[in-house]
Amino acid sequence: MPVSVPATLGALQVQPLASTPAEVAACAIRPATIADLGALVALENACFDSDRLTRRQFRYMLARAQARLLLAETQGRAGETRELLGYVLVLFNRATSVARLYSIAVSAAARGQGVGRALVEAAEAATWDADRAYLRLEIRRDNLASQRLFEGLGYRRFGILSDYYEDHMEALRYEKTLAPHLTRPPARVPYYEQTLDFTCGASSLMMAMQALSPGLSLDRTLELRIWREATTIFMTSGHGGCGPFGLALAAHARGFRAEVFVNDRGVPLIDSVRSPEKKEVMRLVHEDMLAEVERLGIPVTYGTLGLDELEARFLEGAVPLVLISSYRIYAEKFPHWVVVTSFDEGFVYVHDPYVDYENGETPLDSMNMPIQQAEFRRMTRYGRAGLQAVVLISLPEDEHNG
Repeated sequence: MPVSVPATLGALQVQPLASTPAEVAACAIRPATIADLGALVALENACFDSDRLTRRQFRYMLARAQARLLLAETQGRAGETRELLGYVLVLFNRATSVARLYSIAVSAAARGQGVGRALVEAAEAATWDADRAYLRLEIRRDNLASQRLFEGLGYRRFGILSDYYEDHMEALRYEKTLAPHLTRPPARVPYYEQTLDFTCGASSLMMAMQALSPGLSLDRTLELRIWREATTIFMTSGHGGCGPFGLALAAHARGFRAEVFVNDRGVPLIDSVRSPEKKEVMRLVHEDMLAEVERLGIPVTYGTLGLDELEARFLEGAVPLVLISSYRIYAEKFPHWVVVTSFDEGFVYVHDPYVDYENGETPLDSMNMPIQQAEFRRMTRYGRAGLQAVVLISLPEDEHNG
């Protein structure tokens, strides 16, 4: 998996910030540049005893298109030397509508003057400008001033990370919706994290089945059993992933109704391998699965399922498994299954069974992820052929009607 944040980058730091500033901040806020590196490092070292950003890490963030580093400095006339009062760093790691306020610091001389609040508001504006509708951050359990500040600015606590900082302190997780009319709808689907790199399809199917049958127990044995039943045998490298017909057969074998939508009558994912021998094996596996699908009467539609129709079927009770290209999320081109958890007027929400621990994420980051509808449409095309595949999982007609 790609690493978009350096492995040496530690836990997020939020310096204790005054929650009730004595006055409105008299500061100017602008994007940081390479020329600011020295002042940024000096401020970082003055504000934090651990989990510090280094000069190299600041430079890396300035060079990234998916990060915004903003400075607050004293106001002054053109040409006058301005004093650095604070900074805020926001990360846009994924092609979802969630950004992360990674670090914020204010100089000792500027505390209690509203600089922290001004930086947070600037971070929110930058997040909205980057087409993200949600902003998240972590705060130390013992940082009560910052907790009051962010709660006063409309952030809600939604999780806890144990042993997060270098001194083993817990982190409290916060999130804010930046569009007042948006409220993240609850997920109708439970979450299960894939335990192997190649079991995203099996894990997505497990989530869908438990959403429909809450008594179903999810464990690694079931994950591997479904993967064996649904695998395409080969991929670009390593173990094969799950194809749409294999997932439909695995669902049917467990008493669920499955429908397959694919926009290509060819062998799904065959472009992911180069070897003629491997292509031939995939073709034989596909033909065998397709024959079994036809024998069992599993509905197959060779065409695309539009977003409006996908939402309509979801509202009727089906749980969609959707094949996406992970390039827009992880910057690597491999097919990846996710499960749709909810919709609203602007977003599709999904559970991603993969958790990007290398980038400091937790399962909470992969749950009920908001993706703008236009971005979701772009994601749901894989490979040169633009493969689109959806598997709808639902209860049998008699159970659904009962």
